[in-house]
Order: sequence, then C-alpha cells, then structure tokens
Amino acid sequence: MRDAKSDALVLFGITGDLAFKKIIPALQALMRRGKLDLSIIGVAKKDRDLDSLKARFKESLERHGGLDANAFAKLNERLRFVGGDYEDPNTFTQLRQVLGEARCPLHYLAIPPSFFATVARGLSQSRCAENARLVVEKPFGRNLASARKLNETLHVYFAEEAIYRIDHYLGKEPVQNLIYFRFANRFIESTWDHRHIEHVQITMAEDFGVEGRGKFYDEVGAIRDVVQNHMLQVLACIAMECPSHEEHAVIRDERSRLFRAIRSLRPSDLVRGQFRGYRKEPGVAADSQVETFAAACFHIDDERWRDVPFFVRVGKHLAITATEVQVRFRRRERPILDETGPPLANYYRFRIGPETALALGTKVKKAGDLMKGERIELIAYHHPRDEMSPYERLLGDALAGDMTLFAREDSVEEAWRIVDPILGNVTPLYEYDPGTWGPAEADRLILPPGGWQNPRHQE
Repeated sequence: MRDAKSDALVLFGITGDLAFKKIIPALQALMRRGKLDLSIIGVAKKDRDLDSLKARFKESLERHGGLDANAFAKLNERLRFVGGDYEDPNTFTQLRQVLGEARCPLHYLAIPPSFFATVARGLSQSRCAENARLVVEKPFGRNLASARKLNETLHVYFAEEAIYRIDHYLGKEPVQNLIYFRFANRFIESTWDHRHIEHVQITMAEDFGVEGRGKFYDEVGAIRDVVQNHMLQVLACIAMECPSHEEHAVIRDERSRLFRAIRSLRPSDLVRGQFRGYRKEPGVAADSQVETFAAACFHIDDERWRDVPFFVRVGKHLAITATEVQVRFRRRERPILDETGPPLANYYRFRIGPETALALGTKVKKAGDLMKGERIELIAYHHPRDEMSPYERLLGDALAGDMTLFAREDSVEEAWRIVDPILGNVTPLYEYDPGTWGPAEADRLILPPGGWQNPRHQE
C-alpha cells in the first residue's frame, strides 16, 4: 500500500472554505498536468447533491485561479457525491458503495479536528480504511497532551505510515529552496554553523487582521496558528542536517532529530502582543488575552548551532506582508580597514513570500583614499514559470504515497513540546498600533547591534 498510487480521492469538508479556496483549484491543476485519473468523491450534508457540488467547483475555480474548461470537464466526469452526517454509519456504508473497486483510497479530512476521530471510526467500521491513506489538516491538537491523544486515537484506525499530517508551508517552493540552496552550494554549507553565523531571524508579517475569522482566531492565537507549525518547519529547513538519502523516512528523521534538539521555550524567551482594535472584531471576546503578535528566541542544543539564537517573529496588522529569513554572519575586526564603528555584518536574506528573492549583504570600499566601506545588497529574484501551489504539490504527493513533506507523529509532538510551556497567558500581552512592527517590548529579545531586520517592500 505504501508505494501504491491512490485510486480514489474522498474529500470530507468539500463544501468548506479550505476546499473552496485551496483544494479545488489544486485538483484542477493536477488534472491539467494529467495527474488525477481517479474518482473524486465529495462528502457533505444531505442538503447538497452532485449538481450543486459541480456548481460549487465551478464557482471556486472562477474565483481562485481561473477556470480551465477542458480540465473542469474532466473533473466533472470523475466527481461523485455522498450526502450524510459524519455520526451516521449509513454515510460510510454509502461511501463504501461509491468507492466500488477502489482498493487504495485517499481520505482528506478538511474538517475541524473535533471530527477527526468520528470520521476515522466511521471509515474503519465500513471497511473504507483498508489500505487507505488519511490526510489531516492543522491544527493537530492544541497542546502536547491533546496532540498525543489525537495521535493515539487515529492509530486505533490507521497505521502511522498511512497518516499524512499536512502543513502547506512545507509545500511552498521557496521553503524547499532553502534546503536546496544550503546543500547544493558548498560555499554555503561550509559556513553554516556557530563559528560563522551570529544569529538567524525569521519574520512572518501580515499587514491585515483576522479578516472576519475572529471567533476562530480567538481560540487559537499566533503561537498555535503559525509558530508551532509553519515557523518551526522553516527553522528546520534552515538548521537540519543533510539527509544521507532521498528516501522520505531519512529526510523526516533529520527533521525530527532537529526538533528534538530545540530547547523548550521559557516565558523569558517570548514577547506577546495584540493589535489595537482586535477586541472589537466580531467573535472576539471583549477582554481577550489572545496574542496577534509573538516574538520568540529559540536555541538548538547541538554542535552545529551551539549558542546561535534563532529569533522568530510573527504578527497581524504589521507594516507589510512578507515572510523572510535573514542569516547574519559574525563580524570580524580587520586592522587594515579604517572602520570607525562596529564592522558591518554579512548576511543572507531569503524572501519566501509573497515574492521570492535571495540577497547577499556584503561590503565594498567607498571611493576615496581611506579604506572605508559601505554595505550593498546583491539580490536575485526567482520567478519560475510553472510553479506548483503548495496544495497541488502536497495533494499530488499524498496520492503518490510520498510522505516526505508531511509531518510525522514524533515531529508534531516535539513541536508542541517546544511551545507548550509558553501557551496561554504566561507572559504579559502588550498592545501595538496597526501598521507598526509590533510592541516595542519585542526589541529586548534581540540584542544590538542591528536589532530586528524589518522586511521592506521589494523594488
């Protein structure tokens, strides 16, 4: 089963927001590439039918990515519908009938985690889980204890090698490029350690707020929403050791090994913030203590990264929308150089989104008699013509049985172990103005010279 291609795709939550914005466009893209020659079964409430589902597909494609008439026609031919409630065993009996001769189905749970166990049980009792794969969306738990319990529950019905925990950040081409850039270029890897690198900064900034999702966000907050998953995955891409083999288990072993080496956060490692006006958002509690901004300092206890701090900062209603990594190199005094202040540091800057760029911060001599310098940035933009969306890549990998870019049980639990001590209201909440870079208190985490390096609009 592990190496077999899936022969049917079952989508729970097919009428939901995630499917509408991300999954359906990814299905069309896979169809366009000729990688989706199987039945697609949508599971929804009985008030829907196949015709309304096809209409939903069409609306999704018209609004998100563009309708390809040929690919859409092929999708329609393969689309099936099962109507019923997740608590009703008849729903899964009907699904087994619609699956027909399929022997290796992929079940995609684009539903709230509270329904994971119910659906997994229904799939098992109806024999829909035999030789099947299960894709589950984040959030995978709310803390370490709940993640462990959820893993135990799913393992009653599915083996670990059949569970695909999806984090769309691992499917982003620029995030994968972080790994490739490191390991494909010898001059990079030879300096990628504590002897040469002073610190690393990772910033995920959004210039918008919760956009009508106040109730959801007030139950989650910035740490659970993006730090525990997205940002730790980016950190792993920067810091993990080079896998000895391309087999997915070896790659995931290295990612897990890196997570085990990261210290659990302490309250002193964290600054939380909330943008002014958040508590007036619909669905948000009037006295909410949920963070919309978080800045944290991570440490990795291994030989490569000894004493190198990794600073992570995320937030809503910040100055711009950008996700960026900056790797800052150590400064070195050179007597030959006529420097009046601290020597300027070299750095690599990786812009992950919304555009993709790689920059090298270097120094050149100013014109004149003195050996004085100035910083310049050498920058290259990358605009691949046929880049896959994260959901297209990850859905295609899951259908093919490739687990490389999916989170494994131990990695998920280690990620929760890292952030567990700072969840909740264990630190003060500082208010900040929308359009800024968050509360000034975050500056205490990162020592001068330099401080936080704020992403800027690309020219």
